[in-house]
Amino acid sequence: MTFAIITKDAEGSATTRAAHQDAHKRYLNDNRAHLVAAGAMLQDDGATAHGGILLVEFETREEVETFVHKDPFWDAGVFGDITITRWRKAFLDGERLVSP
Repeated sequence: MTFAIITKDAEGSATTRAAHQDAHKRYLNDNRAHLVAAGAMLQDDGATAHGGILLVEFETREEVETFVHKDPFWDAGVFGDITITRWRKAFLDGERLVSP
């Protein structure tokens, strides 16, 4: 099942984010088999991250929650708000995957 994980950074966590970014990227790389897509949400300056969006494949919500809780950003307190929801692939890479 595909899930969307939307994270918003905790207030004032920019320095903490920067300090743990390499570990976070290693964690995502180590778990890339579960990733459909992943990336930071950026401020309008195009450079300053303030959260992230991940599309992941897991069998259950509990597995997704475990995945989030093992992320170095979780332990460091970077995440301020997290939304986990099922996601249906309607379009992917310009291809329609569901009937009109």
